[in-house]
Amino acid sequence: MSALHDDEILGKAYDARLMRRLLGYLWPYWRPVAIAFIAIVAGSVAQLAQPYLIKVAIDRHIGAGRLEGLDRLAAIYLGILVASFAADYVQTWILQLTGQRIMFDLRMAIYGHLQRLDLKYYDRNPVGRLMTRVTSDVDVLNDLFTSGVVTVFGDVFTLLGIMGVMLWMNWRLALVAFSVLPLIVLVTQWFRRNVRDSYRVVRGWIARINAFLQENITGMATVQLFRREALNYGRFDEIDRKHRDANIDSIFYYSVFYPAIEVVSSLASALIIWYGGGNVLRNTLSIGVLVAFLQYSVRFFRPISDMSEKFNVLQSAMASSERIFKLLDEPVAIESPARPIHRSSQAMGHIVFDHVWFGYSTKPPGDLRDLSGSHDELDDADYVLKDVSFEVRPGQRVGIVGATGAGKTSLINLLMRFYDVTRGRITIDGVDLRDLDLAGLRGLFSLVLQDVHLFSGTIAENISLGNSAIDDTRLRRAARAVHADVFIERLPAGYASPVAERGSTLSMGQKQLLSFARALAFDPRVLILDEATSSVDTETELLIRDALHALMAGRTTIAIAHRLSTIQDMDKILVLHKGRLRESGTHQELLAARGIYFKLFELQYKNREAQERQDGQEVGSVRL
Repeated sequence: MSALHDDEILGKAYDARLMRRLLGYLWPYWRPVAIAFIAIVAGSVAQLAQPYLIKVAIDRHIGAGRLEGLDRLAAIYLGILVASFAADYVQTWILQLTGQRIMFDLRMAIYGHLQRLDLKYYDRNPVGRLMTRVTSDVDVLNDLFTSGVVTVFGDVFTLLGIMGVMLWMNWRLALVAFSVLPLIVLVTQWFRRNVRDSYRVVRGWIARINAFLQENITGMATVQLFRREALNYGRFDEIDRKHRDANIDSIFYYSVFYPAIEVVSSLASALIIWYGGGNVLRNTLSIGVLVAFLQYSVRFFRPISDMSEKFNVLQSAMASSERIFKLLDEPVAIESPARPIHRSSQAMGHIVFDHVWFGYSTKPPGDLRDLSGSHDELDDADYVLKDVSFEVRPGQRVGIVGATGAGKTSLINLLMRFYDVTRGRITIDGVDLRDLDLAGLRGLFSLVLQDVHLFSGTIAENISLGNSAIDDTRLRRAARAVHADVFIERLPAGYASPVAERGSTLSMGQKQLLSFARALAFDPRVLILDEATSSVDTETELLIRDALHALMAGRTTIAIAHRLSTIQDMDKILVLHKGRLRESGTHQELLAARGIYFKLFELQYKNREAQERQDGQEVGSVRL
């Protein structure tokens, strides 16, 4: 299980290269950050001034019995308290606001990059992990910017300021107070080392909890159907218990560290009272200095414990930033060329596959566009398409059939340039796909998939997908053409009816009809159907087939089909077998050849007859 969550292992506590990149996101807001820094320094100065004012009040007024000027000193002290409050307010408000803006910038940068990455990247990376980058990891960086990068300077300034003031007031007593610093170093190092490991374990188990919940909540219907509730409950109990135990371990280290700091702080106060009190009795030290030292001692250890906590923030931020920048540095493998050819407005839809080889995990050997190179050195098992060549003329209707894994869907993925060919080329109207503008190329197509993806929103929004060119009239015309208007108008709000996540409130057939309406509303030059009627009942399929006859007119159409009955009237049928194009022709020509297509047709025909006989027997038994 740990192998699935290697990205949760923490790296170095501080990485200068990563910090420079992080500060790059802080730089656009340097003006408010500078104001926050000034406020932090001002707040630290106010903290330093308070014990000193008390020392002055005791030595010059209270101890001497002089009330004159004490009220003015009290007013100054009150003013410093107000200034300290104002400084804390300004730095907190500005840093939190800046942190939110940086989080916004980071999330937009990550999401923008995710939209540009090719599908091969998503094949390798689980969706849950990518969501963690956009959410949790960015939140961790917010903690760094709001309570780490800038505020740590305030802690350092406070520590150095206290040490300077104490040495200036009485260097001997200051050295006595600083004698406990080795203990502080030991306790802090122990805490950092152990809490780092504990933090890593907690992060690992929370990742496992998220993965388990995502998988099992999504598949709850299967869990309940196969009565796995008790088994899954036991597995979740084990994961949750280990997460709880890891948190308890981290609580132990915190429960030891903070009391230890308090003990060391009290020890420092005891040494100050012991050594400073003796000097007061010998009249070599004023009582005001002793009181000021005691207050400075309390203020001295507070930033130390804060800085130890900020160490954890820094450490987790380094780990999160490494994962975020790894994602942002992922190269965009498929993008428009530097000088693309814009042909979308003149496109006729003439498609040519020219000696195409493709494998999802293969690297292109030599020149990608070399059509004549020898393939002897290549392992055919690495390829899902092997030396495929065919032509689809403008307005032609082409069906593609073959067994599962023959490479049918891979043809479509290459045509829309979701992936690039390994060898060979694909042209549209004589232009290589890789020379075309990517957005213009994909604008030529409308794709209807077997697994329909619907977004949260309304029925109308799922048809138009936010395209302002698709007005209400065009949208409704597309819905009527595929007979989707029949079920849409029965809904309470019609086209304004809400669609739940993944279209869970709609049937498979209704979702398929919506995907047809969506594809047709965009009025593509090339219509692609990938098993588009596999999830539709026979009656609905006949309605759709009726509509498609009219809608395919004048439009290049490529249809991948499992049911051979859906492509019998195509102008040409391509038969793929084990990644190679084995047969090509019309339905009647392929049947006459008595090859692979004939065997597929014969098999489906026999299965259909058997099913019809079974249905007839069931109907007869019901009548009896």
